[in-house]
Amino acid sequence: MAVHAWRDHDPTARDLPGMSLGRLPLEPGADTAERLWTLGVRRAELDAPVDLTATDPAAQRAAIDRLALVRDLTARAVLVDWRLRLPPGAPEQAWKRLSHLQPPTRLDGPEDVPGALHAWRTTHYLCKLVWRQGPGFVQIRDRRWGDLRRFTVDEPHYREAIAVLDRGAVHTDVAADALADLTDEQLVLRLGDFAWWLPYRVTRWLQEAMVI
Repeated sequence: MAVHAWRDHDPTARDLPGMSLGRLPLEPGADTAERLWTLGVRRAELDAPVDLTATDPAAQRAAIDRLALVRDLTARAVLVDWRLRLPPGAPEQAWKRLSHLQPPTRLDGPEDVPGALHAWRTTHYLCKLVWRQGPGFVQIRDRRWGDLRRFTVDEPHYREAIAVLDRGAVHTDVAADALADLTDEQLVLRLGDFAWWLPYRVTRWLQEAMVI
């Protein structure tokens, strides 16, 4: 996995001296987005599409790694240029599940691609689906569906499941009851044998926490 990176959001600034950081090879991991931020990356372009039609386990793993990077960069307000491939004829729910992420530059799969892209781009805002760690609990706030859905998780094995799912895991490595409940609430993406945690963690509130 790699990204092409720049120090500024503005596309007109890309060609200015010192703005390009070139192509940066990456190893998937929890601190990848933080390292890019520290390097000064404010705009990143993924090297390959996020392909959720993949059937090969290695390709599925790669798709989840790229999605995790998009999620973690979105949490830091880094502009991400990425492409998303959904199964042909994918329903509206398929892209809305990911609508807390930076909108992709290209989308394949939905029946109405222009309509889906327009809706994603015009309704996206930061902190649409977030989680935060409290003392002995995790709180999730979800606005992807037009209303506020708030969940508080204090059971230890649910919190352990979230920690495992954060980078993506084989579903059998997660407590079955926790995985089922989190999936039912559309907080987990399933891809083949893999499961991945959708919300991104709040590092700083854009407004007072009670407003968000």
